[in-house]
Amino acid sequence: MAELRNKQVILNNYVVGFPKESDMSIVEGTITLKVPEGSSDLLLKNLYLSCDPYMRFFMTKEDNPLGIGTYKLHSALRGDGVSQVVESGHPDYKKGDLVYARTRWEEYSLIPSSEICLKIEHTDLPLSYYIGVLGVSGLTAYAGFFEVGSPQKGDNVFVSAASGAIGQLVGQFAKLNGCYVVGSAGSKDKVDLLKNKLGFDEAFNYKEEPDLNAALKRYFPEGIDIYFENVGGKTLDAVLPNMRLHGRIVVCGMISQYNLTQPEGVTNLAHLIFKRVKMEGFLIIDFFHLFPKFLEFVVPLIREGKVVYVEDIVEGLENGPAALVGLFSGRNVGKQVVDVSRE
Repeated sequence: MAELRNKQVILNNYVVGFPKESDMSIVEGTITLKVPEGSSDLLLKNLYLSCDPYMRFFMTKEDNPLGIGTYKLHSALRGDGVSQVVESGHPDYKKGDLVYARTRWEEYSLIPSSEICLKIEHTDLPLSYYIGVLGVSGLTAYAGFFEVGSPQKGDNVFVSAASGAIGQLVGQFAKLNGCYVVGSAGSKDKVDLLKNKLGFDEAFNYKEEPDLNAALKRYFPEGIDIYFENVGGKTLDAVLPNMRLHGRIVVCGMISQYNLTQPEGVTNLAHLIFKRVKMEGFLIIDFFHLFPKFLEFVVPLIREGKVVYVEDIVEGLENGPAALVGLFSGRNVGKQVVDVSRE
């Protein structure tokens, strides 16, 4: 049985406040390229790893609000990845199959077959897309906008963190649905991307707006029908007075709050009453049953060039910690991916 090096990204310390690169380390172990006898496990060679804000919840000592445990100290981080089957103990998978899986931040992973999310069939599209537009990020944008947001043609839609993995897709789906779409982002380059490549009607740099309420009134003089929430805090507080009657706030994430020891308060919640606004949070696990329907929807749009996807790809596990930490300062442009295919 062959034994190979298995480089890993491990968690050194439980995190309080903003995560740091030093909270993680690159270590080298070994792995035996063999599935245990009688097991239905899969041995995978990881190709692409996904950087996602929700991973921050697993880096705390206490049970996280998602209710699914934390990372173990000195063990490899867990997350979504695109991988190739090296050896299989399960009849549905064979050597060479490409899969989208819940894997670990390492070169090779031995995982239960239950951690496989999808066997990859559309290999004409970039494999990295399966942790982005064709994976959970894409499904989140689709389910959040269409299922929770209940859009109507002509709706006014505002998307925060609009150049990120999910926001960029929400904006494009909204445009395809006949909506007026404005996004906020944190740099001039990101604003230009939203307007010139992703097709948003308007976009603005929130860092250059001293009064977010005034900015929203400028872009939405008639108010907002759908707010796709990725940020929370001051942005949410500014949105609430600008919602239209019977508007919908789709709460996908609140990245501005994840690293605060004392979350910011929101003072304008009474507008939910005055304007009969529906505000609903969701977790994508409740919508996994829509995966086939979602792929039928989005794959043709990608092939026809009607949906584009922007990725920020770094190469090598050694660059993984910086990429993950960078999510919380807006360093990435588009979906943050770690390419480990050459490891």
